[in-house]
Amino acid sequence: MSTKVEEKQYRLDPLKWLVAVALVIGGAVAFSYFEEQYALLIRVVAVSAVIVFAAFVAANTAKGAAFWSLLKAAQVEVRKVVWPSRQEVTQTTLIVLVVVLIAALILWGLDTIIGWLASLVIA
Repeated sequence: MSTKVEEKQYRLDPLKWLVAVALVIGGAVAFSYFEEQYALLIRVVAVSAVIVFAAFVAANTAKGAAFWSLLKAAQVEVRKVVWPSRQEVTQTTLIVLVVVLIAALILWGLDTIIGWLASLVIA
C-alpha cells in the first residue's frame, strides 16, 4: 500500500497573477469611467466583486495558497491566546497612567530646577 501524498500542481502561475492584477486595475478604471452613469453603491459592489474574484484567482497560485495557509495558521494561534479580563486591562491601564504621571512630574521638576539654575548663571 502506497501512502504517497500528491502535491497540488500550480501551473500558469504568472498568467494567474497577470489576470489578478489586470482584474484589479480594470476594476479601478471601470469605477472611475462609469462615475456619471451609475450610482456609487453599484460601482462599489461591482468593484468589490471584481476584487473578490481577483483574490480567488490569486489564491489559486503557489504563493496565494501559501498565504492562505499562513492565514489559517494565524487564526489557530489567535484562538490559543489568553486575553486579559476587563479587570486586568483596567488595572494595567491605571498603572501605566500613574507611572506616566509620575515620570511627567519628575521631568517637569527637573526642567524647572535646571531652568532656574540656568537663569541664575545667565543673569
